[in-house]
This record gives sequence, C-alpha cells and structure tokens, in this order.
Amino acid sequence: MRMIDIIQKKKSGEALTTDEINFMIESYTKGEIPDYQMSAFLMAVYFQNMNKQETADLTMAMVNSGDRINLSAIKGIKVDKHSTGGVGDKISLIVVPLVASVGIPVAKMSGRGLGHTGGTIDKLESIDGFKTELTSSEFINNVNTYKMAIVGQSANLTPADKKLYALRDVTSTVNSIPLIASSIMSKKIASGADAIVLDVKVGSGAFMKSIDEARELARTMVDIGKSLNRKTVAVISNMNQPLGHEVGNANEIREAIEVLSDKGSKDETTVALTIASYMTVLGGAFSDFDIAYKELEQIIKSGKAIDKLKELVKIQGGNPELIDNPDNLPQAKYHIEVKASKDGYVESINAEQIGVTAMLLGAGRKTKEDDIDFSAGVTMVKKVGDKVAVNDTICILHTNKESHNEAIEVALKAFKISKSKPKQIVYIYDVVQ
Repeated sequence: MRMIDIIQKKKSGEALTTDEINFMIESYTKGEIPDYQMSAFLMAVYFQNMNKQETADLTMAMVNSGDRINLSAIKGIKVDKHSTGGVGDKISLIVVPLVASVGIPVAKMSGRGLGHTGGTIDKLESIDGFKTELTSSEFINNVNTYKMAIVGQSANLTPADKKLYALRDVTSTVNSIPLIASSIMSKKIASGADAIVLDVKVGSGAFMKSIDEARELARTMVDIGKSLNRKTVAVISNMNQPLGHEVGNANEIREAIEVLSDKGSKDETTVALTIASYMTVLGGAFSDFDIAYKELEQIIKSGKAIDKLKELVKIQGGNPELIDNPDNLPQAKYHIEVKASKDGYVESINAEQIGVTAMLLGAGRKTKEDDIDFSAGVTMVKKVGDKVAVNDTICILHTNKESHNEAIEVALKAFKISKSKPKQIVYIYDVVQ
C-alpha cells in the first residue's frame, strides 16, 4: 500500500477503504509518512469530502493511534459532553455537578484554552488547590463514589489527531466537516464515554459561522457516534454574543456559581439546562427531555446543585468555601469601564472580539506556553437587546496589566448600537439526534 495511491484515489473523489485509512493514520503517527504527503491528502479531503463510512473509519483510526481510557470499572452509563468552543462558555462547570446530582456518572476530560476561547481546566485552576490531574484510580473512585470528576486530557490521547490538527492549521484545511467531526469524536470515543452530548456553537464567537454549517457538523458527529455504538445528541446553540455576563477564568467560576444557585442569566441557564437534560436522558435518569428539564430546574432551586459543585471542589483538593464566598476568588488590580458612544439598543456583540479582548487582558493564551491571569476578563454589563444611553457602561475590563488601550479599542468595536430594538435572541437553534 502506498500513500501516493491513497492521495490519488481521494483526489479523484473515490471512497477509501477501512484498511487504507488505518494504514495511512498508523504510518503517519509513526512518522513513516511525511507531512507533505499528508498535507496533499488533507487538501484532497477538503475539496472532495468523505462519506459516512470513511469519516467513521478516520475517527476510529485516530482513536486507535494512542491510549484509550477504560471506564468499565465505573458503574452505570457514562455520559460526556463536548463544546465546539465559544466565548464565556462555562457550561461544563455547570452541567457536571448538575448531572451528577441525579446519579448519572460524568467522567469528564477537558482541555485548556488557546486563543479567544477559554478552557475548563484553566477556569477550575483559578480555585485555590483544585487538582486537575488525578491518578486513574482516583479518577474512577471519584466517579463511582460522587458520580463526577473533571481532569485534563491524557498526553497520549489521539496523538494522530494532534499531528493532523497542527498540519491542518498551517495548510488552511481546518474548515472541513469530516476532518472537524473526526477530530472531535476521536477524543470523545477515546475518553471512554457511553453517551455523548455535543454543544455545537454557531455565530460570531464560534468556529461555525452559519446554522447550515453547524447542522452539517452536528449531523456528521451524531452519525459517527451512532455508527460506533455511542448514544449521541447534538445541541446547536447561539454564540453570536458571549454566553452569560462573564468572560475569563475566575469570573466564569463566579457565574457558574450564580447559575447553580438559581441566580444565573437566562441564556446561560437555558443552554446549561438543555445540555444537562439530554445528558440525563441518555444516562437513563429520565424518560424524556421535558421531564428532565423540569426536574433539573427544581434541583437548582433546591440548593442541591450548588452543594454538588462544592463537593466537586472538595474531592479534587480545592477550597469549597470559595463557592460560598466567590469574592475571595482571584481579583484583578484594574477594572476599566467601557462606555457607550451613543444612545440606542445593543444590536449585536461580536463574541470573538470580546474573546480577543479577554486574551489581551491576560485571560487567554496566544501560544500554548503562555501563562494566564486567572483574575483577568470581561464583564458584559449590556447584552443584545438592552437599551443604552451615551456614557452608559457597556462592559468592564478586569486586568493586572497597566496598559490596556488596545483591549478597550477591541471591546468598543465588538458592540454595535442601533436606533431600533433587535429581534428576540434564540438560545437553542436545533437539536440533532
């Protein structure tokens, strides 16, 4: 079998066999296929696409390229969730304790942030003492005993995906549905979950900019999951403005506390309850979505959900008192109010630009090696649809950096203010099952 023949076959629009895909991924992971040949293959896929079987085979080939997490020692249906990335997306911090509170095991592996999107692991590390690295036995014991654990991803999970992603990034082949879908699903399958709920973000702060693109990605990932015997649901949610009111690390922890204490914003609470409801249905706690949604609302109102978050913090070495006293989480030295330049209504907020603002303030990374400031971030005082007057505060920047002119400029550009009130925002566009 030769790589050049596989490239030619895909370039001609033909479907590859399972053996051809396995040979290619295995050989590339070992370094036996050079980057220039794999680049040619990725470009061929970009233009010629892949069918359902090819995409599923590519996913499994990447799963088999490294470690697979064995969760068989955990009792029950293990449910995981994945977000395609957004700004102010703290949903994992909310749904893990919420789903665990009804007895569904959530064995969560999360990543760090890069660029304008935040990482769950970074947010959790803003809690003093919280351990994001557990031994395998600690991880399994926590999920069996408390129904939840959140850790960083294993270093040798889907190494083929890491190599391919780096290559896609420099060859302009990132935006390919089968390549995106197989990348995401390979990590979820390798992580050992029985059921997966995908939060597919769409809008200015998301990778997918149109609903049609998001639906295609959602359908492709659900098809992959089902073909590999994983219960899979994809929720398509709005990322045309930051989710909730907080962007950053410690301040997103504060907002997660608010949601679980029944004081959260409507958009954040709606998306979190939707994701959590599908997770609990797939896990077998409830028979249908509507029942699950109502029950989870009551769990939040009862105080059980916030108690479960405290438990999560405690069992992973963090200080649970911070959940009762979130003002003791890291605080920035400077708080800069950004003002509206005219009267009107907030027509739109470019979520990506707000994410970039947070990164400039120190909340994100330009490279994987960068340190982050847990206290840096942005508070969204005004959201889409809100009425504003000249000199009203539209957002507040939090930073320890003395120079913040660039961040102010980017934040101002993110807000579009018009004379007429915009249409009511839709939080959930669609669900693909």
